[in-house]
Amino acid sequence: MKRVLISGGSRGIGRGLVEAFGRNGDKVAFIYKNNHEAAQSVADKTGATAICADVANPQEVRRAVGEAEVALGGHVDVLINNAGISLISLMQDVTDEQWREVLDTNLSGAFYLSREVISGMISAKSGRIIHIGSMWGKVGASCEVAYSAAKAGMRGLTLSMAKELAPSGITVNCVEPGVIDTAMNAALGTDTLAALVENTPMGRLGAPEDVAAAVLFLASDAASFVTGQMISVDGGFAL
Repeated sequence: MKRVLISGGSRGIGRGLVEAFGRNGDKVAFIYKNNHEAAQSVADKTGATAICADVANPQEVRRAVGEAEVALGGHVDVLINNAGISLISLMQDVTDEQWREVLDTNLSGAFYLSREVISGMISAKSGRIIHIGSMWGKVGASCEVAYSAAKAGMRGLTLSMAKELAPSGITVNCVEPGVIDTAMNAALGTDTLAALVENTPMGRLGAPEDVAAAVLFLASDAASFVTGQMISVDGGFAL
């Protein structure tokens, strides 16, 4: 049984991850920002501990990790940096505030959480850190410049952390989902989703369970020699 901390765990891919690790018999805590009702629903269903915090705020991250360690009964063995927000807008219409919010939540949040948990992992000479990126970080998305930039940044974060932490027995990888059937993507509308499915060689939307399967592998003992990798779970979209 591993002690697992997941950010952005109240909905979508994050919720799927909380449920998957719960079924795997692991002890799970998850961070959410403001959807108390959804977070409570996940906690009630899975037995996981819900912690309210803004991952873009390093002070809140420090508090959240402390609470997670108490709830889990020890240092975090597996960290999954899933929290993220999207922004669809023409580049010239993106405000300074919007740019900072997307970068701080999607990229800085992953750095802050990783920074907080690595001391325990280094002491244990073992650990798994898994970033949830996006295929848009690989190929870029029109009208999603902030989101694409943040997810591309997670690729560099993954590579650098993997090299630095490998001597301490810690693996760092990034799972890059394609178009996944979540509430966030449902907002794109039926026509847009249909076009995205048409451009996906597998011919369907992905499911949170597809992403969870890859993450479970990377968190497992079977992946102890896998680090610094970008794992695409996109049905072939970004080929």
